Amino acid sequence: MAPTHTVMGSPIGDITLVGDDGTLVGLYFARHWPRPDRIDFGPRDDDGFEDAAAQLAQYFAGKRVSFDLRVDVKGETFQRRVWALVEQIPYGHTSTYGELARQLGDASLARDVGAAVGSNPLCVIVPCHRVVARNGSLTGYAGGLRRKRHLLDLEESMAGRAVRLWR
Repeated sequence: MAPTHTVMGSPIGDITLVGDDGTLVGLYFARHWPRPDRIDFGPRDDDGFEDAAAQLAQYFAGKRVSFDLRVDVKGETFQRRVWALVEQIPYGHTSTYGELARQLGDASLARDVGAAVGSNPLCVIVPCHRVVARNGSLTGYAGGLRRKRHLLDLEESMAGRAVRLWR
């Protein structure tokens, strides 16, 4: 089956959801960087995205801390290893590129980890917004730093505790 997509509104702007045979394969913001060519999204078809849209709406409303969706995160082996670590960062917490590199066994891979985080095709679902710089500052986010700040602030307020500092 060929990919299809839909567009849903959110507090941080429109989100394009891309699916392939009932499996979510992409989540992109307007002006997402990098963003695949729209032709790869297939035709717009709002059917089949109801569960993903509902879970995202619950997340943005502070009523969901994780997702239970059928996903296929396509990428190279190293990228998939990084994204698997990103998925383990708990709601309301952050990690750093260096910490993820150390978990992979080589602290010198921090830049490579950053590149893999930046290539995440399922933003929010694979919570790459939870990865910050070593000094706690916000750095690159495919959807822009304003969106990253919004997501971290949402999680901090809903978790009822201070997120490890990124400010």
